[in-house]
Amino acid sequence: MKALTLGGATVDIIASVSDDEIERMTMHNAITNFLLLEEGKKVDAENIETHTGGGAINASVSMAQLGIDVSCVVKLADDIEGQMVLKRLEEKSIGRQWVLSNADLPTGCAVMVSSHVRNPTIFVARGANTLLTPDEIKPEMFKGVELTYVTGLSGASADCFPNIVKLAKAAGSLVVANPGIRQLSSRTQSFWNSLQYIDVLVMNEVEAGQLVPFVSAKSEIDAVHPCAYSDDAKLPELLKKGVGVSGTMMGLREFTQIINRLGPERLLVTNGKEGAYLGTNAQIIFCPAQKAKVMGTAGAGDSFASTFASFIGLGKGEELALKAASINSASVVSVMDTQSGLLTQDQLVAGIEKADWQRYQSYCL
Repeated sequence: MKALTLGGATVDIIASVSDDEIERMTMHNAITNFLLLEEGKKVDAENIETHTGGGAINASVSMAQLGIDVSCVVKLADDIEGQMVLKRLEEKSIGRQWVLSNADLPTGCAVMVSSHVRNPTIFVARGANTLLTPDEIKPEMFKGVELTYVTGLSGASADCFPNIVKLAKAAGSLVVANPGIRQLSSRTQSFWNSLQYIDVLVMNEVEAGQLVPFVSAKSEIDAVHPCAYSDDAKLPELLKKGVGVSGTMMGLREFTQIINRLGPERLLVTNGKEGAYLGTNAQIIFCPAQKAKVMGTAGAGDSFASTFASFIGLGKGEELALKAASINSASVVSVMDTQSGLLTQDQLVAGIEKADWQRYQSYCL
């Protein structure tokens, strides 16, 4: 299978700090936690590593590990960080013919500070990732491509999204979109108009919630109280509480049905360590997350979504795709960086056979 990924590329600098060296504060009236950095203090790190990252690069490496012929469209600068990204693509035999290295801003860079529960605070300079323009997206990029995977597009690059999905769909590709929350919040109408060209829409629970007020207004559904699937106390979390933001909530079933009507045949909503929900026009499937010793959460979403998309593109079916995605993301969070935990197809199949799937369940719409 031939695949194409489009989105961000970064160089990630990851600092792992001992719990004793940095304070963690939890807000009792909210779900937010903070890592406290003392002003002017030099903090000893247990380890500092440098890796490549970014949505498109993570997805490309994930697909390459699965044996897929993949290329990527990213924008870099002609700098040291850009050379690191190109070297990584060469190492993994990822096509570089559509990589643009002419940005006026530096290649994207991220600094991650990881401590306590290993859910890192991330400082991001998006740089070149914000400079992709619609005229740089060419129809020939999609020729013969069977799977097009679009990750989050930063800043002005988000203006390319409608053109990308339209060209990919016209080329006969399976179109998978995993937009970021800034893209959803700043260009909601443009995203809405593009849904007709998307086959699989992937978002996390927060991103889905961001979209609910707009979905509610467009569908003329009063989304004040979530509509639970049933009164079964054992239901997965999002089937009980729905998705949305404070004051505007919608049942996951209703949200899925609206999105399906607008184009995407599959809606994949991830919910962190609980698991993921796949909504189709017939059912919602809940796939539990697998247990792992967490070393870093960055890249978990990229690995889950890209693995699911790859298995669907390969015709493996929804159940195998969900389970493989769950195994791969658990492997990724067991290491600090976003790529070294990615598994091959054989490793994923072996992991599926050993895992506990008692909570895997489908619910009719």
